[in-house]
Amino acid sequence: MAIASLLGWLVTFFFLISLLAIICYQLMCFIDLEIDYINHYDSAVRINKVVMPEFIIQAVFCLVCLITGYYFFFPSLPYSYYNFILYRRRKHLVDVTEIFNQLKWEKKQRLIKLGYLIILLIVFIFWLIWTVGKDDDY
Repeated sequence: MAIASLLGWLVTFFFLISLLAIICYQLMCFIDLEIDYINHYDSAVRINKVVMPEFIIQAVFCLVCLITGYYFFFPSLPYSYYNFILYRRRKHLVDVTEIFNQLKWEKKQRLIKLGYLIILLIVFIFWLIWTVGKDDDY
């Protein structure tokens, strides 16, 4: 049972790390666009390439948390719901022609996602330490 718990923790941990990496990559693309290191077309293409993997990883992360019994981390469900709403309204991709007008909003949105994921990662690590300390009877 300890191996299954460890495997579930590792899978969810790597999902969280990959989500953090994708959000950081998107923020770096926006910052490069803002300081004029990259043109708006290349920036939009780079960001749009990782939007769907972000949405899929977030959905699978919620599903894995539900299956493995990590109900404490199921509050990532609102984040998945927000992604679903963006996808449904077709506002999940960055528009090449409007990228400069939406730059502040898009950066702010990614920063909020990044902050949320960092808080979730910190809670996740402390929860692991607490459960390992609790199961010290081995």
